[in-house]
Amino acid sequence: MLEHGDLDRALKIFSEAKRLCCVCHRNPDGDAVGAITAVARLFEENFPDKTIALFCVDPAPPVFDFLAGVHRFKAELNPAAGDVFVFLDSAETKLTEYEEKHPQIFTNAFPSVGFDHHPTNTRYATVNFVVPEASSTCEIITVFADAVKWRITPDTATSLLSGIYTDTGGLLHSNTTSRVYRTVARLLRAGARQQTIVQKVFRTAKPTTLRLWGRVLEKITITEEGGAISALTEGDFRATGADYSELTGAIDYVNAIPGMRFSLILAERAGKVKGSLRTLRDDVDVSKMAAKFQGGGHKKAAGFAVPGKLVPEVRWKVENN
Repeated sequence: MLEHGDLDRALKIFSEAKRLCCVCHRNPDGDAVGAITAVARLFEENFPDKTIALFCVDPAPPVFDFLAGVHRFKAELNPAAGDVFVFLDSAETKLTEYEEKHPQIFTNAFPSVGFDHHPTNTRYATVNFVVPEASSTCEIITVFADAVKWRITPDTATSLLSGIYTDTGGLLHSNTTSRVYRTVARLLRAGARQQTIVQKVFRTAKPTTLRLWGRVLEKITITEEGGAISALTEGDFRATGADYSELTGAIDYVNAIPGMRFSLILAERAGKVKGSLRTLRDDVDVSKMAAKFQGGGHKKAAGFAVPGKLVPEVRWKVENN
């Protein structure tokens, strides 16, 4: 899965750093949170003399509070000489939202290593571990750690398993391959707390989350093209008291409607409308749909963001009796 030459180059970059800066995308999901917390602990164990920092413009969703190191996220990034950047689960530089303020961290001015499983990754890091056939970034990091013979502690294993579980829908999605099961078994042997993940991520929901999901389900419309679409305004988030991160997971319920070609949730946030696309069909590629709006992702799960706000539109049709 990973080239030996790239492994050596990455280890050399890590060893020469004064500070190892771990960066993930905005509005981090389970794979991003699992990856950034796992990599930080791997660095702390293998490079104890170096400073390790975690950067994300948004805090981790509260559902992942059980992961060690999750409260160490910093939004403000101040690049300095000797920094090495490790980009996690971020197919494009813009997804981190550090591109405009700190474009230099994505250039040759700073050595960097990228770990990602999105096929649309632009390979912007100095060394790129991009494996589109992997279920998650956390799966790639597990393979990397084993390849360079880094020990995986129970805390690290729990972070990595959280990322794999969330990106495979609890091992239910079509990206759950035989290799994924082998990786899960390896992490369980390392002491991953599987039942904690199951209880915290899949069997716990706040009242605000349930109210928000209720609005998602109430607003579903079926299009002539065979799409199940729902939309949430900023007013919906205020009315339910829910945070934007609580929308995670709702798309799977919209996607469960029988006979649909695809599902889509649109949500307003800070002057943008973000779209989350899913499909269960092999003959539909939602990443191509997302690409029309400068988004990306996988064939069966993708997303995009466009500036603007949602405006309701009512359409009526008269049929003969």
